[in-house]
Amino acid sequence: MTIASRLLDAAMDRLGRRQKQAIAAVIDAIVLPLALWSAIALRLGEWSPDVQRFWPAFIASVVVGLPAFYAIGLYRHIIRYVGTQFGWAVLKGVTVAAAGVAAVDYLYHVPGFPRSAPMIFWVLSMVYVFGTRYLVRVYAETVARMPESAETAAVYGAGAAGVELVRRLRAGHGEAGASADVARPFPLAFVDASPALQGRVIDGLPVVAPDAIGELVTERHIRQMLVALPGVSHAERRRVIASLEPYPLHVRLLPDVQAVVSGEEAPTLRDVDVVDLIERDPVTPMPKLLAGCVTDRAVLVTGAGGSIGSELCRQILALSPRLLVLLDQSELGLFDIHRELVAHADTAELGVPVAAVLGSAGDTALFERVLGDYGVQTVYHAAAYKHVGLVEHNAIAGVSNNAFGTRRAAQAAALAGVSDFILISTDKAVRTRSVMGASKRLAEMILQALQASQPRKKGAGTRFSIVRFGNVLGSSGSVVPLFHEQIMAGGPVTVTHPEATRYFMTIPEAAELVLQASSMANGGDIFLLDMGEPVNIRELAARMIRLHGYTVRDEAHPGGDLEIRTTGLTPGEKMREELLVGNEAAEPTEHPKILRAFEIFPAWSELAPALDRLQAACDAFDVEEVRAFLGNVVEDANLGHERGADVIRLRR
Repeated sequence: MTIASRLLDAAMDRLGRRQKQAIAAVIDAIVLPLALWSAIALRLGEWSPDVQRFWPAFIASVVVGLPAFYAIGLYRHIIRYVGTQFGWAVLKGVTVAAAGVAAVDYLYHVPGFPRSAPMIFWVLSMVYVFGTRYLVRVYAETVARMPESAETAAVYGAGAAGVELVRRLRAGHGEAGASADVARPFPLAFVDASPALQGRVIDGLPVVAPDAIGELVTERHIRQMLVALPGVSHAERRRVIASLEPYPLHVRLLPDVQAVVSGEEAPTLRDVDVVDLIERDPVTPMPKLLAGCVTDRAVLVTGAGGSIGSELCRQILALSPRLLVLLDQSELGLFDIHRELVAHADTAELGVPVAAVLGSAGDTALFERVLGDYGVQTVYHAAAYKHVGLVEHNAIAGVSNNAFGTRRAAQAAALAGVSDFILISTDKAVRTRSVMGASKRLAEMILQALQASQPRKKGAGTRFSIVRFGNVLGSSGSVVPLFHEQIMAGGPVTVTHPEATRYFMTIPEAAELVLQASSMANGGDIFLLDMGEPVNIRELAARMIRLHGYTVRDEAHPGGDLEIRTTGLTPGEKMREELLVGNEAAEPTEHPKILRAFEIFPAWSELAPALDRLQAACDAFDVEEVRAFLGNVVEDANLGHERGADVIRLRR
């Protein structure tokens, strides 16, 4: 928007209703004589007709026309919302004005005045009066009404979703985005790949081809691209996003297209996430596997208030368990997820009771009582300390919660006759460099050893299984929200190493993986997802910068907007994450994207006394001994200590 248009807009906003009506009347006082002059010129076929002798008719067009417009109520209409009623008012007013001009000619016999001029004047007056209002309306909807803080935008997709998005944004409905730092988009054009739509004008906005985006950015100063493509595949959306990267555009997506089209919800735009960029389609769940350990069972979720635990609870509730028990030591987290689930169960009339228990899964007395009182049949153990850096500096707490908490919960589950116990693990447990990863791998070993120590008779004892996956998008501590915050703050964007890579998956995907894997467990299994190719973190940061409409500043581009700064690997961080400890390929399962691995572990007879020694070191707060123990017990671990003699033997 130009400075002049902003000043004009501000001045118009300060005018009162009477003042705006007076301006409209002045415009009509100019338009009506102009329409009569045009009518005479058309009738006589002259560009400059001599109209001085027709002055009574000109006076009549204004003296009769303006009072008629006022009496009919033309000036009570708000120009921004003109419609059918306004059209009828113009028609009536112009008819009266034309009749006034004809009456003057009839009464005064104006010399040389064309007899057909009043009829032509009637037609042109409607065109001129409508035209002036339409121009004001267009100005109001495009330039003058564009908020000071808004940014020019284009909508990629001229279908129903894109059109509805434009209308709702124009009307002032809908959230600008997930962050208050993002300027509200103001659409000026559509972009669509369909040749049938290109070149058309929809809702006053031109539709251009994707190869004209560069011209849009240059000529109309487009700053945001809103992608509204219903029903396209993940691969197609990824292709569109990739095609927008070369332009200085903040790319934003409309996630719930159907809700916007139906008018049920206001449009909430989101920024591009890593899931939109990774070269892997989301894994499609198998309904039969989702329900296997849940439907008609009493299910307990530990860590229910966390990112993974809460999503597990949401999906479990939809699978009709007999009872859902939530356990968490975070009062706020437990309160929030319990309230959400109870409200959803009531609204959807699911008839599933939801119980909330405040406490720790490592509290043996509490856990045994919960299992017995509620008759729990399936336990999803998501409670853990998972932040690598934090646990690295709080090793005792990490081991106590992740390893010993799992041991106590698993033993209590076996004692209570729980059918299935599923541990939520991490790729950081593989060839780990961190206390967090080592504590999670030790937790895996505990379950493997407990499983092997049980009777081999089919159906006897508790089935212990493990589900291992990579970084979860949207979970606390995820790198993607951090990048977004740094970009919106003006940088720099920090990465630990330019060659660091990570696997990524969404929270719903992770929860689905856990539920499906548990249905395929035989006992002692480690399940993992075929997560495709890992993502280079620095390249991810660069792409996010570009898709926010900025350029990367580096040696080759010193004039770029944002710098990517390398900070160095943090204590316990690996360059690359892995999903398998051994070199053997994982086995396929019933699900084409879920793999099963059987990794080495110690016998319970050896592991139990070793754990007692580790417990003693924790009780003595001997951090060095704890780290040395983990480095010796967990295979291929590197915690910064020289390895001593193995304290236990690992087996398959």
